[in-house]
Amino acid sequence: MNAGNAAESADFRGPLDVTRAATAVLDARSLVIGWSPAAEKLLGYAPGDVIGRPVDTFLAPAPAGAAPPGPLNGSEARTARHRDGRPLRVAVTVCPLADGGAGPARLLVLTGLDALRRWESWQAMLHGLATQSPVGLAIYGTDLRLTWSNTAYEREVGQPLPEYLGKRADELYSAGVFVTEGYPTTLDAVMRYVLATGEPILDLHFVGEPPTDPGTDHVWSCSYYRLQDAGGTVLGLCEESFDITDRYRTQRRLNLLVEAGRRIGTTLDMTATAREVTEVAVPAFATLVTVDLVQAVLEGDEPGPGDGAAPVLMRVASRADPRYGEAADGPAPRPHPVSYPPGSPQYRSLSSGGLVQAEHTVVVPLRTGGTPLGVVTFTRAGHPASFDRDETVLAAELVARTSVCLDNARRFTRERRAALALQRNLLPQRLPMQSAVDLAHRYLPTDARAGVGGDWFDVIALSGTRVGLVVGDVVGHGLQAAATMGRLRTTVQALARLDLAPDELLGRLDDLVGQPAADRVVPGSEDPGVDDAATGVTCLYAVYDPVSRRCTMARAGHLPPAIVDPEGGLYFPDLPAGPPLGLGGLPFESLEIELAVGSLVALFTDGLVEARDRDIDVGLDILGRVLTDHRRPLEELCDRALAALLPGGAGADDSALLLVRTRELDVRQIAGWELPAEPAAVAHARELATGQLRAWGLEELAYTTELVVSELVTNAVRHAAGPLHLRLLRDLTLLTEVSDTGHTSPHLRHSESDDEGGRGLFIIAQLVQRWGTRYAPYGKTIWTEQSFPPDYPGAPRPVG
Repeated sequence: MNAGNAAESADFRGPLDVTRAATAVLDARSLVIGWSPAAEKLLGYAPGDVIGRPVDTFLAPAPAGAAPPGPLNGSEARTARHRDGRPLRVAVTVCPLADGGAGPARLLVLTGLDALRRWESWQAMLHGLATQSPVGLAIYGTDLRLTWSNTAYEREVGQPLPEYLGKRADELYSAGVFVTEGYPTTLDAVMRYVLATGEPILDLHFVGEPPTDPGTDHVWSCSYYRLQDAGGTVLGLCEESFDITDRYRTQRRLNLLVEAGRRIGTTLDMTATAREVTEVAVPAFATLVTVDLVQAVLEGDEPGPGDGAAPVLMRVASRADPRYGEAADGPAPRPHPVSYPPGSPQYRSLSSGGLVQAEHTVVVPLRTGGTPLGVVTFTRAGHPASFDRDETVLAAELVARTSVCLDNARRFTRERRAALALQRNLLPQRLPMQSAVDLAHRYLPTDARAGVGGDWFDVIALSGTRVGLVVGDVVGHGLQAAATMGRLRTTVQALARLDLAPDELLGRLDDLVGQPAADRVVPGSEDPGVDDAATGVTCLYAVYDPVSRRCTMARAGHLPPAIVDPEGGLYFPDLPAGPPLGLGGLPFESLEIELAVGSLVALFTDGLVEARDRDIDVGLDILGRVLTDHRRPLEELCDRALAALLPGGAGADDSALLLVRTRELDVRQIAGWELPAEPAAVAHARELATGQLRAWGLEELAYTTELVVSELVTNAVRHAAGPLHLRLLRDLTLLTEVSDTGHTSPHLRHSESDDEGGRGLFIIAQLVQRWGTRYAPYGKTIWTEQSFPPDYPGAPRPVG
C-alpha cells in the first residue's frame, strides 16, 4: 500500500455519509427528483435516466413484511439494479425531508454493502483499541501532555481519564527509565526525539513502578510514532505500551541459568566453584548469597548420609550487592566455621534435606546422591524483597547445577590429595646429612586438573664420603605417574648403593623402564599396567667426590645442570643428552669435571624453567641470573628462584629444584698409603692404620681396624696383582678402604667346621657398621664403616 492509499484508508468518514455516498431525492410519490454524481458512479444511471421515474427503477422493493427504513444512522441491506442489469447488494438509509406535498419528501442514501461492512469493522477495531485492547494507548500533544488514553492505559494508571488528563508521562512514571541500550533513558527525551525526527521507535523496554502497584518494578515494551494531519501538521505522538514483566522475568531467569551453565564449574576447586555461584546470583537474583559446605566435604571426603543432625559447616563463599551496605569485591575470605541455631532456615534445611523459604530468604541444600554437601542461602533486600514460586524453582535449579560441580570438585580434591600423599611419601622425607655438599631443595606440585606429576629428586650417601645427586621426571600426571616415580626412585637408590657409574646406572634403569608391561603383572592381577616407555622418563644422575673434587654425571633426555664457580661464572656443562629412559639400545655417556670448592650446582626439572607463555631458554636465563648471586644462603636462593620463575605459584607441571654447594675434605681427615702386593704388607698396613688412629684419638677402634685391614689386605695380596692402596677417612664415620687391581668381589659366607678359611669377612661384617665393594676402571675398592665412640668429638668440618 503506497502513501496515498494509506491516507485514503485512514479516512474514517462512514460510507453512508451524505458527502461521499450515492444519494437520491424522492418526492412523496417515490419519484426521483434528485440524483447525485456518486449515485451515477455507483449504479451507472445518468440523471436523465432516472429523474421523474419511480425508485423501483434501480432499487428492488423491500421484502414483504420488512421493517420500514430506519433513520439516518440506520440502514438495511437491499438489492439494486445497475444500468447494465447487474444486481448490486447495497446498504440503504432513508431520511425524511418534509411532510407530504409535491416537493422533496425523502433522501435515499446508498453505498455498497461490502464498503459498509469494512467500515463497520474499522469502527469495531477502533472501539476495541479504546476499550478492550490489552495494549495501553495514549496520545500526547506537542507539549507532551496527555490528551487521550484507552481503557488499558486507564486501568494501569488506576484513575479515570479526567483525573490524569493533561499530565506529562514522566509525572505518572517519575522513577522509570528505559533500559534498551542505544536509546535515551527518559520518557521526555524519547518523546522529543520522535516529535523532532518523525522516526518511529519500537519495542523500547521501560522499567518503572506503575501507580497501581507501587514498590514493584514492572517492565513495558513501548513504541512511539508521530501523529500529523493530512496537511502534515504535527499534532502530537502516540504511545503504545504492553506490560511484559512476566516475560521479562522469565527471560532473565533463563539468561541466569545460561550464565550459570557457562560460569559455574570452570575449575575443579570447591572454593572457586562456590564463589562462582555467588557471582552469578548477585545482584541478578539476590542481594546476598552465602555458600556453606560440610567440613568433611571441603576436605575432599565422602559425604556421610544425613542423620537429622546439622553437620559442621564451613563458610567458603559470600557475596553481597554493594548497594545494600556490604562490599562485593576484595580478597576471598578463607573458609571458616559457621553455626546455625535450631529452628533457623539453614538448620531446618540441613535436617530435612529440603528447600526452606522464610521472609526475604530461601535456603537450598546442596546434595548429591541423597547425601548433604552443604547449603546455599539467598537473601533479598529492597524491592521485591520476597521470592515467588518461580524464583524458588530457579534457586533450586541453580543449586542443583552447583551441587554437581561441587561433587566433581570434591572427588578431584580427594584424588589429588591421595596422589599428593603418595607423592610426598615417595619423595625424600629428610635428606641425609652430607659432608660432601651443603644442600637445599624445593618441590612444587602442579596445580593442573590432571593432578600431581612424576618429578623427583634425591640425595644418596655413597661410600668414600661421596654423594649421589638425582633429579628425574616422569611425563604425565596422576597416580600412575606418582607410582612410576616411586618405583624409579627406589631403583635408583638401590643401583646407586652398588656404586655404579652414572652411565651404567642409567643403562640399568633404562632396562627396567623398557621392560614390557606384561612382564610386570602382579600375580593374580589381570591388569598389566601402563608401559613406562610410552609414558616417558628423563633422569640426571651425578656423583661428587669431596676428596678429589671430581663430579661424574650422565643424563637420559634431561636438562643439564647449571654450575656456578666460586667467582660467579655460570655455565651449563656440555653433557651428552642421552635418550629418554625406556627406548633401549642406545648408550649413555658420562662426563667428569673438577669442581672448585664452593661451586654451586643446580639440578632441576623442566617444569621450573618452562611455561606456556615462556620459552625454555628464557627460563634458563632467569635461573642463571638468580644463581649468579651464589654467595647467598642456599635456602634463600631456592626461594628467589621460585619467585622469579613461578611468581604465581604452582605451574602447569611439577617443579623440582636441588641446589648443592660443594665442599672438600680437610687433609687432616684423609690418610692413604700405597703398599706392595706381598705378604709383608699385611703387618705394615696394620702398623700404619694403628698409628693413624692414635693420631686421631681413635684408639678404641684400633683393634677392629687392625682386623679389617689384615683381612682386606690379605685378600688383596692373595687374589689380586699390582700395588695395593690403603686409605682411612675420618668423616661422619671412620672409613677404611683397600683398593687393588682385581675385579672379583669377595662374598660373605658361613664356613663349615672343616674349612681352613672363609671366616675373616664374616667376622668383619659383624664388627663394622657397613661394608661393600665399588668398582673402577683400574680395579675395585672394598670399604667398611665404623661408628665413632660416643664421647668422640668428631671430625673437623670439610672445607666449603
